[in-house]
Amino acid sequence: MDDVIGGFSNGQRRTDMFRSVLAVIAGYVAMFVLVFAMFSMAYLLMGADRAFKPGSYQVTALWAVVSFVLGLLAAVVGGVVCAVLARRSRPPLALAALVLVLGLLMAVPVATAPKPTSQPARTAAVGNFEAMRQARQPVWVALVNPFLGAAGVLLGARVGRRYKPPASA
Repeated sequence: MDDVIGGFSNGQRRTDMFRSVLAVIAGYVAMFVLVFAMFSMAYLLMGADRAFKPGSYQVTALWAVVSFVLGLLAAVVGGVVCAVLARRSRPPLALAALVLVLGLLMAVPVATAPKPTSQPARTAAVGNFEAMRQARQPVWVALVNPFLGAAGVLLGARVGRRYKPPASA
């Protein structure tokens, strides 16, 4: 009887914990893969001239809007994946918190970077990886993205909780 707490055995609690951790990791991986794929595709479709301001690596307003939409989509999918795998309400909250904290940590270098005295001039043809490395976004974009991502995860979790797995035979 000592191994039963609150109606659940320790084995069941470990299984639930493992499922929860796996769900958060899977949700984050899904977001990462989608962000990389969708942003790469968006850059290839838009080209450097619509993603960046002329002659610089400062992103355009169009790119900022596209990044918000794609980031939100990826976050919703990550929330759905997490909620469906976890079958509980807390793991998506953990994923949303993770997205918020990591996003704010990634915004710190953007917000604290000294204003460059001279920016590298952008040539017409810039590859995808070079564009990712050199892109400069406004501080407000870097600060909004984590909150948008966390909200997207929570929205996706609401959708994912409605999913009912098929009954086992």
